[in-house]
Amino acid sequence: MAILRLHKYGSPVLREKAMPVTKIDDEIKELVNNMIETMYAEGGAGLAAPQVGVSKKIIVIDTEDKGPIVLINPEIVKREGETSEEEGCLSVPGIYSPVKRSYSVTVEAIDLDEKKIQITREGFLAIALQHEIDHLEGYLFIDRLGPAKRIMIKNQLKEIK
Repeated sequence: MAILRLHKYGSPVLREKAMPVTKIDDEIKELVNNMIETMYAEGGAGLAAPQVGVSKKIIVIDTEDKGPIVLINPEIVKREGETSEEEGCLSVPGIYSPVKRSYSVTVEAIDLDEKKIQITREGFLAIALQHEIDHLEGYLFIDRLGPAKRIMIKNQLKEIK
């Protein structure tokens, strides 16, 4: 396994809509293992493939005691409630802000065995799922901030580029 290079704010791959994974082969499995290792090495709760320069619909998350969750081609199929919690991002280092999200989400995806799975989570894991799935659509958490907050972080963003 290897620690991959994180792409930071300003990198074009973070703004691309990721492509679906059509076949889970050894290359995809190696990418997933490297993403998990990178997530742990960087101290993150989740990581999306675009953050390591790969425009594919893959996310890994570890916010529970059960180990990492790997979701390929994840899609949110149900949302409930609303919450606003402070978020940060490995690709936007040093910037944190409350973001409005759904309190509970149901996500459909496939796992590394190509089995269709559905998970429903609430609270912090639901926020993490929404945050990482946003990456697959080319969105960063800062895109969800209001105009005043965006103006406040403008100089910090310039320093990241």
